[in-house]
Amino acid sequence: MPLLLLIAALLAALPVQAQRADRPTPGYVRVRLETALGVIVLALDAKRAPATTANFMKYVDDGRFDGISFYRVARQKQAPQFGFVQSGIRTDARRFLDMIPHESTKKTGIKHLDMTISMARRGPPGSANGNWFIAVGPMPWMDWKPDNPGYAAFGRVVAGQAVVKRILAQPTGGAMNGTLLLKPVYVKRAIRLDGKSKPTGRPRPWLLEGRKDG
Repeated sequence: MPLLLLIAALLAALPVQAQRADRPTPGYVRVRLETALGVIVLALDAKRAPATTANFMKYVDDGRFDGISFYRVARQKQAPQFGFVQSGIRTDARRFLDMIPHESTKKTGIKHLDMTISMARRGPPGSANGNWFIAVGPMPWMDWKPDNPGYAAFGRVVAGQAVVKRILAQPTGGAMNGTLLLKPVYVKRAIRLDGKSKPTGRPRPWLLEGRKDG
């Protein structure tokens, strides 16, 4: 029995099944982001963060992330090679879908480690919708704490880490404490790589006006 307990403890300590960029991983959904600086592939944890992943995939399947940009970069002052890059629909009401429940790191067990993707929000937990960020370097202060709900991490970058770092290095300024990219990094499209596309069928008015981003 002690041996069995030891084996069980060792198995529990192992990381979640490694995700691959070149083939499906059970429980994960891959998304390919085609940006002006190169391709990024995400693996989203549909098992541990089902609501957050499903929300992101609605935006992907509807084409709501096609033509957006990475618009914000927040570098750490003492270590500027670390920080986060932010993308999404910004305040574009034409692309907006419903806000989603907050899946905290306490609930999911998905920590804000290097190359983790997580949801951005302007208000309290439950106010996230179509904006998100990618961590460059570990960011434990983004995780749940007894006095802080933190942010909803839901996957990681499995290819294109160098692209994310190039985005982090782009010049910034302007509002939000000087963290806005002076030249946003255009995202041509976001493509589902696993599973069947499930468009919401909701109106897509931005398509009537042509491409505005870039």
